[in-house]
Parts: sequence; C-alpha cells; structure tokens
Amino acid sequence: MAQWEGKSRGTVLGYKIFIFFMKKLGLSSAYFILYFVAFYFLFFSPKGTKSSYYYFRQRLHYNALKSIYSVYRSYYKFGQTIIDKVAIKSGLRNRFTYHFDGIDSLKQLIADKKGGILISAHVGNFEIADFFLKEIDFNSEMNIVTTDQEHSDIKEYLESVSQKSPVKLILIKEDFSHIFDINAALAKNELICFTGDRYFDGTRSLEEDLLGEKAKFPAGPFLLASRLKVPVAFVYVMKETNKHYHLFTRLATAKKRDAQGLLQNYTESIEWILKQYPLQWFNYFDFWDKIK
Repeated sequence: MAQWEGKSRGTVLGYKIFIFFMKKLGLSSAYFILYFVAFYFLFFSPKGTKSSYYYFRQRLHYNALKSIYSVYRSYYKFGQTIIDKVAIKSGLRNRFTYHFDGIDSLKQLIADKKGGILISAHVGNFEIADFFLKEIDFNSEMNIVTTDQEHSDIKEYLESVSQKSPVKLILIKEDFSHIFDINAALAKNELICFTGDRYFDGTRSLEEDLLGEKAKFPAGPFLLASRLKVPVAFVYVMKETNKHYHLFTRLATAKKRDAQGLLQNYTESIEWILKQYPLQWFNYFDFWDKIK
C-alpha cells in the first residue's frame, strides 16, 4: 500500500550541524554541505530514490539520465527547504524575501468572516507559510491540523532554538475530538490548514488521477472541507531562488458536499504547481503504489 510511515528522517546532531554553519558562516555554507548530503541519500535511501525516480521517469516522462539527475537535485532542493525552515524559525527570517500570487483571494476569504480551510501538499515549503502570512494585515488566526508523530528529540531541539510560531496546532485524535476544535476555530473566523497528499493505513481514502495515474489520498480533509459551509483554498509555498519564495493561493471551485470534486480540484492544482516546480515534489515513498 502506498502510505506514508508518519516520520521524517534525520537526527538532532544533523540539525545542530546545519544550525551551527548557518549562524556562524551563513546559509551558503549550509547549502554547500547539502551537495554531499544529497549525494548520500541518492545511494543510501533506496526507497526514497526509487520513488523519486519513478516520479520523474514514469509520471513526468524524463529520460533515464535526466531522471537520475533530477532525483539528486530534488534531494538537494528538499534539504534547502529544511535548512530554510530551521533558519527562519531560529530568527533568520530577514534573510528571505517572498511575493504572493492570489493574496486577494485569501484576503477576501478572511473578509467573508466565515473562517476558511486551506489545503496544501508536501511540495515546496508550506511549514514556513505562517512566518510570511503574519506580515499581511488580515485579522485571523491560523491552525494546522496535524499528527504528532515527528521524532520527539528533534522536535524538542528545534523548539529550543526557534521563535514561537503564531500558528496553533490541532492534533488529530483517534476519538475524532479534533473535529470540535476545528469547528470552534472556524466559528472564530480562523483558518484551518491541512495537507491532503498523505494517508495512513487503516484510514479512509479517496482515489483520483495525479499526473496520469490513480493515487490514494486521505479522505478526511476533503470530506470535511466539502461539508463545512466555509470557503476552501489551495495554498503552496514554493522556493524560487536561494532566498526567495513564491506563495500561491487558489480558491477551490467544487460544489458543496462533493468531496471527490474537491479532490479533483486539488490534484489539478498540484499538477499545475509541479509543471512550474517539478523538483519540489517531496513525497519520497511509493505514492502511486507502482514500485515492485
């Protein structure tokens, strides 16, 4: 089954090394180390490499050599987004610039005073969105619906060196009590953020075409978003240069109570983003369930 295992790779020592180089020698030094780290993962992360190769070779139809090189470049780009996330959260936000595409849609969503649901994906660097969005003058809190399965030692270390994020977390619970937290936040005109591209075994899923092949997606975000009487938008934060990000917002057009239609909107928006940023697809597992 093409499911995500729920944890990202990495060690506290690795994060400490990158933070040391960032603060003492600048971002460029940390990026330089990534050339070797990406090379390591190309050879010693077989599942991730095979999955990424499949994406470039079979879904984007690159030739074999370009696919291999693109896997390496994707690992490098992913490493950059992690460094950027740590840098921004540890007080280096002023090192980065950004611009918005679709900010009027986001402002209108807030102005309607109904709250709103934002759905993103593991493309680009959505985890830093709050550090850019808080600079916009709109009166709304942001909540991210998430699991709590990241390595606790990494989390504790990052929290010790990071600025406090203005984003609130709503943890997914087995008794579904998080639904009450979501409704309470929406009642206060707050934003609810999901990622819609990873599901866990044993949970309900929906199928839809992505890049010409059927894939499974978690049903929860799309069922919930399609049934609540609030606007829904897709949001992506894409890395363009070493120190510049492009934030996209696009409103969903699916009818209410049409979860499948909303999912189709979503996959179409991901395809649109990936045509512009093919290296920033960061689902390093058998997403389409095609690798033998």
